Amino acid sequence: MNVAVFGGSGFVGKNLMKSRLIDAEIKAVSLRDISWREDVGLVDIMINLVGKAHDHKGTASEEDYFFANVELVKEIFDIFFKSDARLLIHVSSIAVVEEFESEKPLEEESICNPFSIYGKTKRQAEEWLLKQILPKNKKVIILRPPMIHGPGDKGNLGLLYKIISKGLPYPLASFENSRSFLSVDNFNFFISEIIKNENEIETGIYHICDNEPVSTKDIISIIKKVTNKKTLNLSVPKIFIQGIAKAGDIVPLPINTKRLKKMTGSLLVSNEKIKNILKITDLPVSSQQGLEKTIKSFS
Repeated sequence: MNVAVFGGSGFVGKNLMKSRLIDAEIKAVSLRDISWREDVGLVDIMINLVGKAHDHKGTASEEDYFFANVELVKEIFDIFFKSDARLLIHVSSIAVVEEFESEKPLEEESICNPFSIYGKTKRQAEEWLLKQILPKNKKVIILRPPMIHGPGDKGNLGLLYKIISKGLPYPLASFENSRSFLSVDNFNFFISEIIKNENEIETGIYHICDNEPVSTKDIISIIKKVTNKKTLNLSVPKIFIQGIAKAGDIVPLPINTKRLKKMTGSLLVSNEKIKNILKITDLPVSSQQGLEKTIKSFS
């Protein structure tokens, strides 16, 4: 079996390429190479990890997002359609459904409510893919993960690690939340199970995440455990923090209402649909084990 991974040079791609769960010849296809369309070769399965995520520096334009998250998806699908490959796994994002808060676990049938240009363009790609008419021998699986983390991750967990590892107190202890994450080890497992059981799964959208949600307080505790830091948790009154966040919407501050929601709000995801179809009960690592592995990689 031959597998082509588009976006294999990114954080998730590098971890997938090193995974021993997939019994196949895996080839990374770099879209930075002008001849990438000719480099795909003869493959059985294509995995698309290409996309532009949140731009915290604010330097990316809407056109940048549309090109990376929509136009390139169309080009990859065109190659898939014309090839002998039978399965395209496209990695989207839970941001197409909700980006800030959901106390109820988000399911595949939940109404999509993307807020950012990232979420909106990811949803555009989903809608386009679902409109395509496929021959009977081809399938397109669209995966919606929450935040994926693991060794090499440069996202929000790394920023939180820097704060706590320096001994700075965590000021948001008055907020209670619960969020779904996805360890890159569990991501690789879902990919391998889809490939192994491709005959059992139909074209469509599937949510993937760790089995157990965790709170920001849990993450702080894991960071303290890994770094052996005894930093304080400060229960600053919520109304005071919320007031600062609203001010941050107007003037440049380290926190604004959107960032506060992402740090303290609950965002739950259900992975029951794909687990039932693939008869999955346990994942390779628990949420805590995955977070410990990621945080240890920062030191």
